[in-house]
Amino acid sequence: MQTRTEQGSVAWVVSLNAIPVVAVPAWMVFGDSKLDSYTSTHRAGLEKTRPLAVKLTANLKAAKAIAPREGGVLSMLEKLSLMPLMKGNQAELLIDGKATFDSIFKAIDEAENYILVQFYIVRNDGNGIALKEKLAAKAREGVMVRVLLDDIGCLDLPGSYVDELRDAGVDARFFMDFSGEANRFQLNFRNHRKLVVVDGKKAFIGGHNVGDEYLGKHPVRTPWRDSHVLLTGPVAKAAQVPFVEDWNWATGGDLLDKLDWDISEADFAGEMEALCLPSGPADPLETCALFYLAAINSAKDKVWIASPYFVPDEKIVAALQLAAMRGVDVRILIPEETDSKLVQLSSMSYLKEMSDMGIKMYRYQNGFLHQKVVLVDDDLATIGSANFDNRSFRLNFELTAVIRDKSFASEVEKMLTQYLENSRLVTDDGLEGKSYWYRLSVRASRMLALIQ
Repeated sequence: MQTRTEQGSVAWVVSLNAIPVVAVPAWMVFGDSKLDSYTSTHRAGLEKTRPLAVKLTANLKAAKAIAPREGGVLSMLEKLSLMPLMKGNQAELLIDGKATFDSIFKAIDEAENYILVQFYIVRNDGNGIALKEKLAAKAREGVMVRVLLDDIGCLDLPGSYVDELRDAGVDARFFMDFSGEANRFQLNFRNHRKLVVVDGKKAFIGGHNVGDEYLGKHPVRTPWRDSHVLLTGPVAKAAQVPFVEDWNWATGGDLLDKLDWDISEADFAGEMEALCLPSGPADPLETCALFYLAAINSAKDKVWIASPYFVPDEKIVAALQLAAMRGVDVRILIPEETDSKLVQLSSMSYLKEMSDMGIKMYRYQNGFLHQKVVLVDDDLATIGSANFDNRSFRLNFELTAVIRDKSFASEVEKMLTQYLENSRLVTDDGLEGKSYWYRLSVRASRMLALIQ
């Protein structure tokens, strides 16, 4: 009754009856989503902030910041996000951790009015402490600082970290409360978004969490390859909308009147068209999956996808196959070694159906590829937090920046080309030489795609 796919329903029915000793504990962790009650509660919170999107859209119209409608995937995207495609923006591609956090920390240092920070993982290490100290310093200066963290992602974060932020005047909260008996084992509905907004003028969106490994200091998975994007212009104010929705729902507070929503031509920062796409399990539709389906189906020349966790559903697989059949250059870039053996095995199961259609799958060799990037043709690129798996498509709260601009898309293509040059092309032959038990593990792991 609660799963969103037929495959999920069948998998749970069979496993709960066949292997209850294993399936019942798994249900407590992954399956008992309480989706109906949770969705209704969260949507009620969204209704309170819905006028915000209406007001912001009116401001965009008054400032002539709305890009012309052309139909196709971008018009669909506007309906999914409930926000128009905006013009007058600038996007700066931030490759790897040093560039990302140097830029974020510089923006924090220059903040005058407020700072909004949202991450899935924050660690109490060098990078995490640097963020804490900068936020605390700005709060002591009188800048409003709001920090929203995910309970599961920050499970190892000591309470003293948050206490020190609060002592300095930072309002730091957790997205959900997992302390109750009923929620103790619940791992669904993670807030996987990575977002920093400064004064409504700069917005950072991407794949980086806060930890030393994102600076290339992981003992094994290094160098760590990831990317963020710095957005300036009217779209930076639009990036505040999902933060306000999350904050108001999680805390019961109200940020609407504390942020800058006014837009004028003076806010224009460039010529790029951009849009922020928030997605999550409370959406009436499967926003994330529908967007990527539309983007793949709209491709005329190329679709390049970089994702550390590539476990797509059948609809995405079919869209990729159809794109390849009509002559689109489809390339999938995934890491050679991941931090999940299950995901690594599952991704191998797609080799034959991909390679048979001319889709090229690459495994990155020089470090751990964690970025979530999609390039469509020569003018559309996305950078965000969403992976190509069921969890990102249906269970996590995600945030994706969509930029339509040829120069920015060219930068993304250049970055991905460098990664492809340091990757090996994987063919169906990769499974032929493996043992029977390995091939069986590959197929079995794909059956668990719904919980990966």
